[in-house]
Amino acid sequence: MLLYIIIPVVLLILAAVFYRAVFRLFGIVIVPEDRIGLVTKKFVLFGENKQLPEGRIIATRGEAGYQAATLAPGIYFWYWVWQYEITLQPFIVIPNGKIGLLLAKDGKELETGRILARRVECDSFQDAVGFMNNGGRKGRQTAVLSAGTYRINSFLFDVVITDMTHIQENMVGIVTTLDGETIPAGQIAGKAIDGHNNFQDTDSFLEQGGNRGLQPQVILAGSYNLNPWFIKLEQTRMTEIPIGHVGVVISYVGDDGKDLSGVEFKHGNIVEKGYKGVWSEPYGPGKYPINSYIMRVELVPTTNLVLNWAYTRSESHQLDKNLSTITVRSKDGFPFNLDVSQIIHIPATEAPKVIARFGSMVNLVSQVLEPTIGNYFRNSAQDSDVISFLGSRKERQESARVHIGHVLEQYNVFAVDTLIGDIVPPESLMKTLTDRKIAEEQTVTYETQKKAQERRQALEKETAIAEIQKDIVKADQGVVIAKRIADAAVEKATGEANSVRLQSNAESDKIKILASAEAERTKLTAQAQSEQVKLMANAEAEKISKTGTAEAEKILAIGKSNAEAYKLSVEAMGGNNFTQLKITEAIGANKIKVIPEVLINGSNGEGPNGPISGLLGMELLKEVMKKQQGDNNKGEQN
Repeated sequence: MLLYIIIPVVLLILAAVFYRAVFRLFGIVIVPEDRIGLVTKKFVLFGENKQLPEGRIIATRGEAGYQAATLAPGIYFWYWVWQYEITLQPFIVIPNGKIGLLLAKDGKELETGRILARRVECDSFQDAVGFMNNGGRKGRQTAVLSAGTYRINSFLFDVVITDMTHIQENMVGIVTTLDGETIPAGQIAGKAIDGHNNFQDTDSFLEQGGNRGLQPQVILAGSYNLNPWFIKLEQTRMTEIPIGHVGVVISYVGDDGKDLSGVEFKHGNIVEKGYKGVWSEPYGPGKYPINSYIMRVELVPTTNLVLNWAYTRSESHQLDKNLSTITVRSKDGFPFNLDVSQIIHIPATEAPKVIARFGSMVNLVSQVLEPTIGNYFRNSAQDSDVISFLGSRKERQESARVHIGHVLEQYNVFAVDTLIGDIVPPESLMKTLTDRKIAEEQTVTYETQKKAQERRQALEKETAIAEIQKDIVKADQGVVIAKRIADAAVEKATGEANSVRLQSNAESDKIKILASAEAERTKLTAQAQSEQVKLMANAEAEKISKTGTAEAEKILAIGKSNAEAYKLSVEAMGGNNFTQLKITEAIGANKIKVIPEVLINGSNGEGPNGPISGLLGMELLKEVMKKQQGDNNKGEQN
């Protein structure tokens, strides 16, 4: 089965070879559709042009040798096999993303000083005869072949396929040309040339007098057909100016422009955009395709900028990374350290002057800010001892702000504020100050404690007085109450006295005396309540006195009354009878035993005046007196 396939294929190949050989014997050449025919002429029988000129390898007028003209796909006659050799060559294909570089093996010699041959009209190097006749030069060609298919005579041209040039996003291509005019003296880059399509049209660049070497123009992101034999490309990142900054451009190329800084500014030239020098208009925030080989963009902060003179602190801008804590020496010879922060502001309109004067922000810090601030505080510290310096920190900070502000104005910089941070005196002095301060604080503490104790004593005194005041108020109220009670008692006694007076004159006198005594007692009691114990004692004494008098008068009145009654009774009843009556009443009232347990009879017991009668009389008299004494005691208690 395999033979049925192989045999026909072999036969077809042999037939083709046979027929091509047969055709060649008759001078017939067949060029396939995907080939071109390269012709080599072996000899010339007739004519003047039998040999190529000296130095030439490609024949353009029928000379023997490699022929410039090629055979396109088709059928050709009279190319006898003994005179012509036909070489079938595939087309030159340039893939997408690639370019073709051409090296001519024949043509005119390159001009002196040139490394690339200029382009001539030759149908993209497919017309070798036109290339040779139009003055094409040997060597590397300026023109390149873009993606496509070409019929190139490989006897004349070598084609090198290489990649296109790609520039990434946010990158910029810095160009150095390898051919062109010499850069003028005093310049570091060639002059700007237009119309070369981002250096893709090499011949246009050279025809306009473009210079070899560094170019001021740059190429942005994209893909380009750049001839690497002409262009050397370096990709760098675009220049980014962050928010809060401006970019002052310092150009190293261009013509000398007119100075715009004014006659008072004597520290450099400020020129318009496009000229050599510091440009008067800085770039604002954004991204810019800057050629870093011919110009420099110096960032200048337009917001408030903080610079720290401290070992342990540095801002993100790193302009103060080389600044350190300031060491000063006081009037009394003690060295001590202090941290300082300086806030400055540079307006956008003043930024070009600052850069023209100093070249960079780093130079501004090192040449102006660092010596100005450091020397100010060193001089300031020499006028004071450490203790005074510590105590006058606020005043010295304000003085520093004013002084440094005047100095920086001369450099187109505005001083916003000067701040003194930590002040670190010598350890030995600090210990002395600490001990002194501790002693002072202890003194204050003792005084405070003393005052606290005094206040506590005063509080306790006031508290005691307040407590006594309650008693005083209570006593005062007691006096008022006692007075009112006394008044009530007086009224009551008056009422009772009037009542008793109506019942009995004797009782009336008694009640009156009692009411008077009671009123006097109440009055004295009220006074005694206000004067506490003393007045009460006097009132009580007065009461007793009055009461005694009243009782005496009462007893006297009662006695007189009883005596009068007894007198009338004796007169009516007789003395003995009345005596016996009273004795009998007393015996009955007091339950006195009339007959004793033991009766002693000393006589015959007869007669009223006998021993028994006398004994009974004595006993009765004792009982009566005892009874009378008990009644009197009860009356006094009441």
